[in-house]
Amino acid sequence: MALEVKSPLVGDRIWALPIGGAPVKFLQYLIFRSENGGALPSQRQMAVEYGVKPPTISSLMEPLFELNLVLRSKAEERGGNTYRLHPLAAKYADVDEMTAAFQQAMQEIRAGRLPSLNLPENRVTPPAEGERNLRIA
Repeated sequence: MALEVKSPLVGDRIWALPIGGAPVKFLQYLIFRSENGGALPSQRQMAVEYGVKPPTISSLMEPLFELNLVLRSKAEERGGNTYRLHPLAAKYADVDEMTAAFQQAMQEIRAGRLPSLNLPENRVTPPAEGERNLRIA
């Protein structure tokens, strides 16, 4: 059984994404369903597997496009779109593959060939209002 490595950039901060629960759940499906490196199936195939109609897939993916978690490009051979996870959000076969992909992605971002992830700043969650008197039972 081959082990896979998931990007910590998204997984560790998924709770802070500024999107609703349905797109977050769908993102989890996309990460699971993607090939190593981020390639995704067609929108039609996603709809069949996810058990929804293709327009629902479009609605679920829209906030993921806005955050650049999912990237789309024109498929030259069939004229439709192809989809992939951003390299910084994808899963990989091992740590070495992920490290190389991250380095390549950072070079492409600096060169303007790849958009940056549009994620909230990495901040510590603020404490709840008021002092809590917690004790071990």
